[in-house]
Amino acid sequence: MFTEDSSMGVHAAAAETTVHTEAPVTNGFAPLGLHECLTRALGTAGYTTPTDVQSKAVPAALAGKDLMVSSRTGSGKTAAFMLPALMKIMAAREASRGLPRHQQDLGPHVLVLAPTRELALQVSKAAMDYGRFVNGLRVATIVGGVPYGAQLRSLRGPLDIIIATPGRLMDHMSSGKAMLGNIKMLVLDEADRMLDM
Repeated sequence: MFTEDSSMGVHAAAAETTVHTEAPVTNGFAPLGLHECLTRALGTAGYTTPTDVQSKAVPAALAGKDLMVSSRTGSGKTAAFMLPALMKIMAAREASRGLPRHQQDLGPHVLVLAPTRELALQVSKAAMDYGRFVNGLRVATIVGGVPYGAQLRSLRGPLDIIIATPGRLMDHMSSGKAMLGNIKMLVLDEADRMLDM
């Protein structure tokens, strides 16, 4: 879960530890264990140094830990969950390479739930920016205010990431169009706001 808060922290549920730091990180993105195509996309977007929340959350997420992250607006929370998500997608693709199509894990592999349409659209843009060099990355944004037909088209075929608001996603799940059986990573962005709703 990634939430906005005045206190910054990364909670690794498996390790039951909390880390609070304020000092800037100066070692670049490469030591976080990210694939070269992601570090190249970050550089293209103008990011050369991970923020504190990214330096703490990314390695923990890559290690498979469940996280609860609380950080200020503008601290880099979206990248802190989207970069590990993209790594999971690339790992799933690699594991499926060479298998017959009917045995391939075609996703979607990542589900991000956001409380508002605006936040879901921001997360979708970030996914495309950070994943710009991931071949054939497919992201479906499922939110209210968009015709169902366009969303149904985006849910067809192989899909990597679904970014959605809960209500519209439930509509597509009840109609059988949103298939979530291959999800490997769930992100509740601004989970505190969704619980308040």
